[in-house]
Amino acid sequence: MAIEYLGFLPVLIIVAMAAVQLGLIAYTAQQAGTAARAGARSASLDGAAGPACTVAVSGWLAGRTDCGASGGGDEVTVTATIDIPSIVPGWDFGRARKTATMPVDH
Repeated sequence: MAIEYLGFLPVLIIVAMAAVQLGLIAYTAQQAGTAARAGARSASLDGAAGPACTVAVSGWLAGRTDCGASGGGDEVTVTATIDIPSIVPGWDFGRARKTATMPVDH
């Protein structure tokens, strides 16, 4: 009986790691959306998107966050990009990128 469990243990570990990694990908994408909206809101009021973008995400993702603002006239667009963390060293899952546009408050 115990031998069957030992044989199945690697499969369970891989499934658990895949579930955690998928959760990290989804959470990072959600945080990128939050950063983009916060940056766009800040840029529409005072023109500075960067600080609001970084403050809007979880502390452990703040160092992985990059925000850029563009636009002119009546609206501003902010794109937030966050490197997706990996639980397996050496694996790169790319970056989560979200964009938000807000009207400029004159």
